[in-house]
Amino acid sequence: MLQRRGARRPRIEGRFRAAAGRRSAAAVPPAAAAMVAFRHWHPAMRCPFCAANHDRVVDSRDVRGGETVRRRRECLNCQRRFTSYEQIENIAYRVVKSDGRRQEFDRQKLLGGLLKACEKRPVPLPALEEIVDQAEALLHRKEDREIATTELGNFVIDRLRTLDQVAYVRFASVYRQFEDVDAFMDELRSLLAASRKD
Repeated sequence: MLQRRGARRPRIEGRFRAAAGRRSAAAVPPAAAAMVAFRHWHPAMRCPFCAANHDRVVDSRDVRGGETVRRRRECLNCQRRFTSYEQIENIAYRVVKSDGRRQEFDRQKLLGGLLKACEKRPVPLPALEEIVDQAEALLHRKEDREIATTELGNFVIDRLRTLDQVAYVRFASVYRQFEDVDAFMDELRSLLAASRKD
């Protein structure tokens, strides 16, 4: 049968596409759809500044080879940013003191020491968090998950030295426990000599 020129053709193809779209949408199981939605949803956390429980994740990245997820969050109440960590519960890391006593590695204690050393210094918080991440990675590579306080302190000091020299001296004075003023001055002289070479 010949069709007259200019006559409208039935939109059969479009109807088939619409029907196929409805079938494909109906074919997705509800459980699978819920799983996809869950992967893009991050539970809100209480803001450490204003205590509000309403935030958004602005950045997520893997640390320590994918065993920990670090998320930068922005509080929607006060607009300040903070960091949260998600990790698998594992064997506790331990720090061995000079007298042989062992205690659990405290990430927040180490970060607090760095913050105190960097007080009133132009050192961004993410840079200090990165040092703590590297310290945790060092512990993770230890077969027995233990590290001496001297090794841990020197590891952190070496990284802080290139970040801020004033903060380095503050932190080193605590971890290296200089016996007298002369030992402290020797450390300052070596630091000044190294800075002149740079």
